[in-house]
Amino acid sequence: MTLLTAQAPTRDTERPTRTRRRKGATRVPPMVLAFVFLPLLAEAFWVFWPALQGFYLSLTKWDGVSAPQFVGLGNYREMFGDPVFGSAVLHTVLWLVLFGGLSALLGLGAALLLQQERRGVGFYRAALFLPVVFSLVATALVWQAMYQPDGLINHVLDGIGLQSLTRSWLADEQTALYAVILPALWRQIGYVMVLYLAGLKGIDPALYEAAKVDGASRVQQFRHITLPQLSSVNAVVLSVIVIDSLRSFDVMWALTRGGPYHSSELLSTYMYSTAFQSLRLGYGSALAVAIFVLAFGVIASYLVRAFREADS
Repeated sequence: MTLLTAQAPTRDTERPTRTRRRKGATRVPPMVLAFVFLPLLAEAFWVFWPALQGFYLSLTKWDGVSAPQFVGLGNYREMFGDPVFGSAVLHTVLWLVLFGGLSALLGLGAALLLQQERRGVGFYRAALFLPVVFSLVATALVWQAMYQPDGLINHVLDGIGLQSLTRSWLADEQTALYAVILPALWRQIGYVMVLYLAGLKGIDPALYEAAKVDGASRVQQFRHITLPQLSSVNAVVLSVIVIDSLRSFDVMWALTRGGPYHSSELLSTYMYSTAFQSLRLGYGSALAVAIFVLAFGVIASYLVRAFREADS
């Protein structure tokens, strides 16, 4: 009895100490809170608040000078009856499929070719990535000179006996959109290649060695090892491609300005010309909301499907 009564106060005196230690261990330092909340405040001020303002302006009629007039969903109703908007949506989807699909395929192909460390491979990697460093406007000006009737492309076609294919590439309604895709691809492939190279470096070589022992061909290794291991990289590449496709403005505006006769009009160029040339900022904000919904829909649908496949 004497021992029990002597030990009881000792346990009672240890409990407050342990409680104080637990409270001190869960306390977050002020510096950590500052590093977390300051970027969130900057993001809210520079991104979320302007986005909310843009959505509000899409419900108004505003010329940028007078007070905005609330029109509700009037801009969106006008949008569905706008033939230029319809053609811009079709061109944007076509741009997304061609520009996005080709940049992903060609970037992955370049990464597969240049993933092995061999002599001179660094030069080819740098050469493919170099266009990413260039300004899009400067890139567009170079390609504009090449697309001129007396430019390099027509001279090459003349030199190889294909005079019938020469034309004013940027002034032709049939070729203007496709002509702009080439300089955009030339700049995007190197960036996608770097993303895929990083993903390929993270694949365990033992998987390929085991597949070779089992007699798997290179196609089977690519299908059953490389592609599944690149699933997380594919999500990043898709997000980058979709965002870059829907906000492609610089190269298109510098080369064609959406013409001729809206034949290369994208949602981004139509939004800019409507808002800042026609001074219809309310309708331009509605177009910006449409671009956001399209981008969010494509990315969200892919991520939902990817998560379902990962869980199954």
